[in-house]
Amino acid sequence: MKTISENRCFGGVQGVYSHASQATGTDMTFGLFLPAGAEDGPVPLLWYLSGLTCTHENAMVKAGAQRWAAEAGIALIFPDTSPRGEEVADDAAYDLGKGAGFYVNATENPWAPHFRMWDYITRDLPELVFKAFPLEEGLQAITGHSMGGHGALTIAMSFPGRFSSVSAFAPIASPTSSDWGRKQFTAYLGEDESTWAQHDSSLLMKRRGFDGPVLIDQGGSDQFLDLLKPEALAGAMAERRQGGSFRMQKGYDHSYFFVSSFIEDHIAFHVDALRG
Repeated sequence: MKTISENRCFGGVQGVYSHASQATGTDMTFGLFLPAGAEDGPVPLLWYLSGLTCTHENAMVKAGAQRWAAEAGIALIFPDTSPRGEEVADDAAYDLGKGAGFYVNATENPWAPHFRMWDYITRDLPELVFKAFPLEEGLQAITGHSMGGHGALTIAMSFPGRFSSVSAFAPIASPTSSDWGRKQFTAYLGEDESTWAQHDSSLLMKRRGFDGPVLIDQGGSDQFLDLLKPEALAGAMAERRQGGSFRMQKGYDHSYFFVSSFIEDHIAFHVDALRG
């Protein structure tokens, strides 16, 4: 692992690091905020998964999360959204290829050699950071925005007991029935739609649910509502009687202005679950 930068931030340290990933076969970059309390021992960790076109940097500099994490005494991790490098396949469209890993393990060429973001987020990166930093492996929570909200929800429901809580900002809620999903799943996973269901949070919610609290915030003026399909996830939560909250925030769009407006709520939500 290499240290790219470390900056003092709200009494803690905001670092950026790179490492060779076994999952993707490439060098990967991530951001990690450690609060001041990490100097005295392991602290809880909140994962933040970002959306289409993002790198590790977007949420790290735009969400305004470090202030609230510092006050709560928790760490924040900001992974990248896809493998990078000249050898990595890409596409001219913004919603496929680099910056658009969709948190799945690709099985189709030319994506299969490197686009293994499911393994990267659930196995590769955790194995690294829990060895290298003062983080409490038994105290984890997860959140994300848009494509990252999709990833946070599907990962949380697929690893019972790993995360105390899950939240999402404007998640891609029904990718198997949306152009934000069907296009990418066909490219990454192939034509067999039976393999897609494990990466659809609305379907997982109906079938499996989450063994903890759930918080979803969706902007009522989001320009991508027809692609996100929030009604599918809200309906699945109601059908399963899932404990949690689904909030439509009037007038908010899909931007980081929306995320930064409610990030304090989400961190407080996760802190309550972690302490509980």
